[in-house]
Amino acid sequence: QVQVVESGGGLVQPGGSLSLSCVASGSTLSRSSMAWFRQAPGKEREFVAGMNWRGLTYYGDAVKGRFTISRDNAKNALYLQMNSLAPEDTAVYSCAAGSATVSYGPSDYNVWGQGTQVTVSS
Repeated sequence: QVQVVESGGGLVQPGGSLSLSCVASGSTLSRSSMAWFRQAPGKEREFVAGMNWRGLTYYGDAVKGRFTISRDNAKNALYLQMNSLAPEDTAVYSCAAGSATVSYGPSDYNVWGQGTQVTVSS
């Protein structure tokens, strides 16, 4: 059974940067689309960025130009580089996998990590 584990969250000041990692175990995800979602308190889960196995990337409007998604299929890993962070980026960030194509809907993914907290505050 495939499992994914996120790491790299933390507290950062506005304007700062953080890098998140997601590593899968149990099976290869090299042919699966993977994505990052986030959920802030009291809000619905939001698509952040996604990448298919060919390397095509997709971004949510709120993060375009600031976040960069990448993956290393050899390491079964997904990354998210977050720059120019703002307080509204504060959320739990989760890695998702298992969708054949990059979908903006959380229900299309069947593998989820437990999430990592990102807090942007001065």
